[in-house]
Amino acid sequence: MAQTLTVAVLFSGNGTNLENLITRFHGRRFGDKSIRIVPVTNRPDAYGIKRARAYGLQTVVLDHKKFESRESFDAAMVSKLKELSADLVVMAGFMRIVTEVFTSQVEAINLHPSLLPLFKGAHAIEESFKSGMKVGGVTVHRVDSTLDGGEILDQMCVKIDPSDTLESFEAKIREAEHEILPRTVAKLLDLPAEGID
Repeated sequence: MAQTLTVAVLFSGNGTNLENLITRFHGRRFGDKSIRIVPVTNRPDAYGIKRARAYGLQTVVLDHKKFESRESFDAAMVSKLKELSADLVVMAGFMRIVTEVFTSQVEAINLHPSLLPLFKGAHAIEESFKSGMKVGGVTVHRVDSTLDGGEILDQMCVKIDPSDTLESFEAKIREAEHEILPRTVAKLLDLPAEGID
């Protein structure tokens, strides 16, 4: 009998990486394992909720505005993730800085649109594009109590061409994200790599 692994995907906005993980993993079997994706957001108006619904998935909504502190929000998130028995927690466009309340109890990975440790924070794509560097990129790293810190698990370079606009560069970053994140998830869950295309 297949072992079902639960992957909680935390997001705050558009949800393109959430949708990518749903199409590659949700309800599929990889050898003796099957995968269940559970979408989780801190924003009741996040567009990713509609994306998840299109695949028949309900999103867990924990509105951060209803909590009086980061710590109380993080405590509620930890409680919810434990309730879900999440085998892996993936932050994919989750625009919250988590506290030690979260990091001391939950092992999570984060997708960040730059070659860390360069260009941390919310404006990484724009800062990377305007830096004068010839490459930008994408990083998947473990989450710790520092901003975009934690052990780097994988990285992918994205060339910045002279003809690129911020929009075209961002599109290339998204493409790289859609490749690197499933690859890392499969590795951490010990799934056969050939099965995730």
